Amino acid sequence: MTMTANKRIFTTGEFYQIVCDAVSGMKDMRHARKRGLVSKQLQNHIMLVVTEVNGCALCSYVHTKDALEMGMSEEDIQSILSGSIDHLDAEESVALFFAQHYAETLGQYSEKSWQRLVDTYGQEKAQGILGVTKVIMMGNAQGIAFGALKNRLKGEPEKKSSLAQELGVLFAIILFLPIAVLKRHIAKTTPER
Repeated sequence: MTMTANKRIFTTGEFYQIVCDAVSGMKDMRHARKRGLVSKQLQNHIMLVVTEVNGCALCSYVHTKDALEMGMSEEDIQSILSGSIDHLDAEESVALFFAQHYAETLGQYSEKSWQRLVDTYGQEKAQGILGVTKVIMMGNAQGIAFGALKNRLKGEPEKKSSLAQELGVLFAIILFLPIAVLKRHIAKTTPER
């Protein structure tokens, strides 16, 4: 993974893992939203935090618009988008710090950070927070590839990206998503030894 102008450029291999993680998190995210464990506001804040780490301009625009429409102050939005989340609602802070850590480590979060999330919110809500984080990672990876391709077509290519990388991430979803779903299904139906 490389960074370009505050943007991560994901490889196709990294994107495959991101898709597999997102597929495993979708059910938890939907469950937590349905049960009211993860509010739309918390979900949007998580998405803003992860988007700030990954530097996806397209996702930043969409989630900033959503946050404004939900009543979040411009000051809080600017703070999140500049990487400062320590002054936000104390009730959300552990979730937001976890999401930030998850994005910074490409999903290789520490056991201690996970345990803190579970201790703070309980297993069910923690799984929902993790699910939201995994799903926005996939959205960011796609958004960054799309933005890089769009810039390339305007004659302003990202320095550390290539056309193959951009198209690879954009079109790999067609192959990776069914594989990830099948992989998850097999894992759920295979008895443990």
